[in-house]
Amino acid sequence: MIKLGIIQKLIAVRKTNIGLYIKSENDEDADAILLPNNQLSEKIDIGEEVEVFVYRDSEDRLIATLKTPLITIGELAVLRVIETNSIGAFMDWGLEKDLLLPFKEQSGKILKDCSYLVGLYVDKSDRLCATMNVYNMLSSESPYKKNDRVKGIVYNVSKEIGAFVAVDNKYQGLIPANELFGSCTEGDCVEVRIKAVKPDGKLDLSLREEAQVEIEGDTQKIMERLERGKGTLLINDSSSPEKIKLELGMSKKAFKRAVGRLLKEGVIKITDLGIERLW
Repeated sequence: MIKLGIIQKLIAVRKTNIGLYIKSENDEDADAILLPNNQLSEKIDIGEEVEVFVYRDSEDRLIATLKTPLITIGELAVLRVIETNSIGAFMDWGLEKDLLLPFKEQSGKILKDCSYLVGLYVDKSDRLCATMNVYNMLSSESPYKKNDRVKGIVYNVSKEIGAFVAVDNKYQGLIPANELFGSCTEGDCVEVRIKAVKPDGKLDLSLREEAQVEIEGDTQKIMERLERGKGTLLINDSSSPEKIKLELGMSKKAFKRAVGRLLKEGVIKITDLGIERLW
């Protein structure tokens, strides 16, 4: 049986002036599909087996190609958007006909010339389309452990939950909302630390280092801000988490931890208005 969206082996059954017709050896009742002349870089004899990818052309006819696409059914890939219009976005997947990413399968704002992680599926009209809804295509059986450093791609962002990340484009990961500092959007490549491996195998991720390393970076950031502010920073323990995050890009917990270190070292003091440098 000829299958849409995968690489498969079919049999050459007849030649015409427009190309070679091929079909499944195990399905005599099925119609043969065309492998166009522009795909025939070498001679293929009748009865010979040929490995092809099957998709639909611009007129929705099943057609074969010897080219290997950048994505097949069951895989995930990062593809570039080459055009957007009223029906969705079109992505380059290495074939003559571009791949449609329908509006309903998009997450966030999709921009031309940007790249996004997608999966491939067959829609209700029996056409191949891309989707950014890849959550169920990702595995929860990663080889990683706590504090490993990994890379991934953000494929969905929720203000309430956090940023969903495909680690290695294969595994389920989440940067919780309270770990998000600065801007983060769909398509971003991130390097993160595994904060925890959940019992179900999913990965909790952090953009920040381990606590000890993080304190060093945070104390340095506070001292740099004090330097720019001529020894004064108008933030203290009474400041809201939102203000601290806006001013320093860190959580209130991280801020208090860093301030505690600097107080212990005797280089700052706390005032009603904020923090002052002592040297």
